Formats: sequence, C-alpha cells, structure tokens
Amino acid sequence: MPGTGAGNEQKAEEDDHNQSSMKSKATRIVDAMMEKDHFSQWLGIVRLEEREGYCRLQMIVRPEMCNGFGIAHGGITYSLADSALAFASNSRGKHALSIETSISHIHPLQAEDGIIATAEEKSPGNKISIFEVRIEREENGELVALFKGTVYRKSIDWEV
Repeated sequence: MPGTGAGNEQKAEEDDHNQSSMKSKATRIVDAMMEKDHFSQWLGIVRLEEREGYCRLQMIVRPEMCNGFGIAHGGITYSLADSALAFASNSRGKHALSIETSISHIHPLQAEDGIIATAEEKSPGNKISIFEVRIEREENGELVALFKGTVYRKSIDWEV
C-alpha cells in the first residue's frame, strides 16, 4: 500500500534532518544541552533566542519557588541566569563551564511573575570569557537581578 511502512519512516527521518540542518549551530547546541538539562526543564524555561555569545530565556515564578518571606527564592533568579550563561557560552561551539559567578538581587519577585534573562558576552576570549546576564520583570522590563559569569572554554567541540 503506498504511503505506509519504511518509506514513511525514512521520509520522517529526512524531514527531521532537513529541519535540524536549517537550525543555527547555536540552536542545535542549546537543543542538545536542554534535552539533558532536567533542572532547566523543571524551572519551566522557555527559550526566546540564542545565537553565538547570546541567549534570552523566559520563565514564570511558581509558588513552590518562593521562600518563607513569600518572595522568589534567590536561587531561582540565579538558576535562570546560570542556564542563560551556559547556553550563551556554549553557543560558540566549544564546551564551556563557569568558573566564577555572582549575582546582585535588586528587586523581589512574587509567584506568577514572569522574568526574562538576557545573557550577553562582554569580553570574548578563546579560553576565558565574561558574560553579563540581566534578569528583568517581563511585564515592565524592570531590572530585578544582575549576574556576572566567567567561563572557561575547553578544547572540546560540540558535535551537533
């Protein structure tokens, strides 16, 4: 019967390959990272944009992410910023790991607040690079946290 069986499976694989090859290398790298990043998945991160040395993510603060003061635990904004750093720093094609990070919490967040993290490479290098990650309230662009990360790039290429 036409249109059934192995022919369809092969066509589906070819379509997947064609769609994958149309994606940028940065997007293919972040796809590979996100697939195994169960913590970022738990956070509910939505990818908005990625390119070499840059990443933009969005998430919603959930009630279980709040501390005893009824505000978002500082680890939530830190974790979102750390994921943005990881995706932005690896997007150049080499495995990269953070070696130093810091965050300044500027304004508190509540459950149901939407936040956006924008990671941008400020000092690119072959081995050491510095990134700034801005965490902003989605509804009005208010800066709620500022994160700085230094990464070390290994000599291992991403195979994507």
